[in-house]
Amino acid sequence: MKNINKLFIYTIILAFITASCSDLDQFNTNDRNITQDQLEVDFQHVGSKYKPIFESIYQYTPAWSYQLQQNLNADVYSGYMTNPRPFVAGANNTTYALVSGWNNFIWSVPYSNVMNNVDDISKLTEVEFPTLNAVALILKVEAMHRVSDVFGPIVYSNFGDLANAGVYDSQQEAYNAFFNDLDTAVASLMADIDSQKFAAFDKSYNGDYRQWVKLANSLRLRLAIRISKVDPTKAKTEGEKALSQSLGLMASNEDNFNVNSSLDHPLSIIDNSWGDIRMNASMESILVGYNDGRAEKYFDAPTSVAGSVKGIRGGLPLLTGYADELAQKADYIGFSAINDGVHTSTVQLMTAAEVAFLKAEAALRGWTGSGNAQANYETGISLSFEQHGVGGAAAYIADNTSTPADYVDPVNASNNIAAMSNITIAWDAGGTNEENLERIITQKWIAMFPEGQEAWSEYRRTGYPKIFPVVSNQSGGTIDTNIQIRRIPFVDSELSTNPDGVSAAVSKLGGPDNGGTRLWWDTGGSNF
Repeated sequence: MKNINKLFIYTIILAFITASCSDLDQFNTNDRNITQDQLEVDFQHVGSKYKPIFESIYQYTPAWSYQLQQNLNADVYSGYMTNPRPFVAGANNTTYALVSGWNNFIWSVPYSNVMNNVDDISKLTEVEFPTLNAVALILKVEAMHRVSDVFGPIVYSNFGDLANAGVYDSQQEAYNAFFNDLDTAVASLMADIDSQKFAAFDKSYNGDYRQWVKLANSLRLRLAIRISKVDPTKAKTEGEKALSQSLGLMASNEDNFNVNSSLDHPLSIIDNSWGDIRMNASMESILVGYNDGRAEKYFDAPTSVAGSVKGIRGGLPLLTGYADELAQKADYIGFSAINDGVHTSTVQLMTAAEVAFLKAEAALRGWTGSGNAQANYETGISLSFEQHGVGGAAAYIADNTSTPADYVDPVNASNNIAAMSNITIAWDAGGTNEENLERIITQKWIAMFPEGQEAWSEYRRTGYPKIFPVVSNQSGGTIDTNIQIRRIPFVDSELSTNPDGVSAAVSKLGGPDNGGTRLWWDTGGSNF
């Protein structure tokens, strides 16, 4: 009864306040409120939509979102990093017991935060402000080719079309759409190259459209190389278009595509605060074997074992003798953490070094405008050394004896494994294209760190660098241990809300919807 009386009193008071506020609206208007007309004067109605795009190519915060979107899949599958704790008692993504709930984030983050915002920007700007739309299209391609390189078919050209919203493009169709979007973007930017409309919203290039054109050209070359085995004619056409565009490609470290954010890099939390990620044994094998000065820029010295750096084998199960996950983690957490110079608030997505290596491969393939393969290769190494403030690039480039090193696990000798390759660093003018491609991709892999998504894609496309297989394969036979994981299956959120679309997408995939099926560009055949 007492509570009912209180409720009655509160109701009377609320009615009085509501009536009073209605009468006083004319006096209570907040002059800080921003109207739609005011937003449109300086394009804030558009500009506010770019920030979530920049910060969701992979998601910065909360850190666990990035951990599920990329870290516990591509960062590990690339051979860059691995987790010292065997999550889910060792039955998790890293051991190929794929956790669908984790993998939903690979799909949901870019669709919610990239595709939706790009769609809004395009509707607002495509006709009157095409340069603003152009930047959105470049960011869209950068974000969504990564999604396609995880799943294969994706919803891309039909996104926003209510009649066909759930219809997937095959990966080939998606790549063709990526190239078309880059065409539109470059043409729009070139038509108004000195405009500063985007400067207030740009988290990468301070509104310099010339830099955005260079990025678009470089991204086109990346995608052209990606399809060079499965569709060499289209690849050559697109690659040569990138190589011949008048503003050129990313060529210096000032051109690097970094996203500058006020937010901490999610790796700093996953690595430092949680201790959930450490150096991968494949990274140790290659960097230590090559006496690579970048090793100590990428990773800290271990705190629990000897050595300048120390990695962990990927795909560790919960090993015999450990009571639980945390007990096993305690033995490995003292291995090499990621250096703080890597996980700053500036997030690296594409570098001039990567572009030099792309040009080196294009030269091996005979593409017009690509230059000399050896010169590009050596430029890529030099740019990477410069980027990380490491000296001795000339001596490193000339090293024709160092090879990847065997791996030794000081905690559990059963994880020891011999080096997977004997490839040296120095270019061999008398070597085969295949041998020199291994050099190119191995050095590109080192230079792209910590961008695990691109590194995993290039490993699947070429087979390089040769990285260690998982210790424990819990895929139930769907993934070959030696061939390693090729993709992530379509996620639960799509299976439950778009079953017909997923069914059609599987038919476009060309194989069963599991982690062992190769993507369209992942032919498994010869590289030449």
